[in-house]
Amino acid sequence: MKVLVTGGAGYIGSVVTHDLADAGHEVVVLDDLSAGFAFTIPAGVEFHQLPVHEIGRVLTPSAGFDAVLHFAGRIEVAESVARPDLYWNINVAGSMAVLDAIRAAGTPRMIFSSTGSMYDAADTGKLTEDAPVRPRNPYAATKLAVDLMLAGESGAFGLGAASLRYFNAAGAVGPLGERHNPESHLIPIVLQVAGGQREELMLYGDDYPTPDGTCVRDYIHVADLSAAHLLALDAIQPGRYEIYNLGNGDGYSNNQVVEAVREVTGRPVPVKVAPRRPGDAAVTVASSEKARRELGWRPARPDLREIIADAWAFHQSSW
Repeated sequence: MKVLVTGGAGYIGSVVTHDLADAGHEVVVLDDLSAGFAFTIPAGVEFHQLPVHEIGRVLTPSAGFDAVLHFAGRIEVAESVARPDLYWNINVAGSMAVLDAIRAAGTPRMIFSSTGSMYDAADTGKLTEDAPVRPRNPYAATKLAVDLMLAGESGAFGLGAASLRYFNAAGAVGPLGERHNPESHLIPIVLQVAGGQREELMLYGDDYPTPDGTCVRDYIHVADLSAAHLLALDAIQPGRYEIYNLGNGDGYSNNQVVEAVREVTGRPVPVKVAPRRPGDAAVTVASSEKARRELGWRPARPDLREIIADAWAFHQSSW
């Protein structure tokens, strides 16, 4: 297929871009490089440095694209609270521009990078695709808005689409890893402490109703996320919109992550306990049974220590 990848120079988008190219697809990347890096794009892949709002300059009726994989967007929760306008403009208006271009070009497929953080994790059960949603911040709200747009677009215009709701992407594939600035994700933050870039880890809350009192999260290797995109690309059908949760289905507490980092790196990780942050759920763990059943997807790298080891190798090479 000829595939356009928005945000293909970012963390997850770059891994998917490499896998698409390796699988023999003709890949074109559109990225404004506000959070991505051009050097992560594979040699021979056509690249357009443009904001997502200008996708119509690349996705034209004559370009012959078979699919769009849409990763471009802002992802920081705290930033979304401080700048909701930015998130509605880039994540929602930008996605509207993508859908406008898809409709004008007659492109039949789209896969959207969504999030499991929109679910109402009120209990400790595994979250299925029909679990109640209750976005706790503008970031999650914008992702839900795009999911709703895709449902309508599919029903009205016959677009074949899938929203892949990630839980906690982690790990690295060689030189392709997390380069967020500032960093807000737990595993790279703990690795920064182990690597000496931070003095200590601020652990927000140790009195949750979990076995060790700290929050429990579902971590998924970025390579496994990428594999799900390629399977979804083959599976989606015209006029059909599907949502797939992507996670390991196992939860690890913040304390378990810290201990695993200590074990993998052999480095100390000083921890300072701070009060809970507003809005943090005690447990968020995915049920990915639908993706397993309909896409044939299963995580190949579910072990937390392997995820951390790959991230640590990347971290050491990038500093």
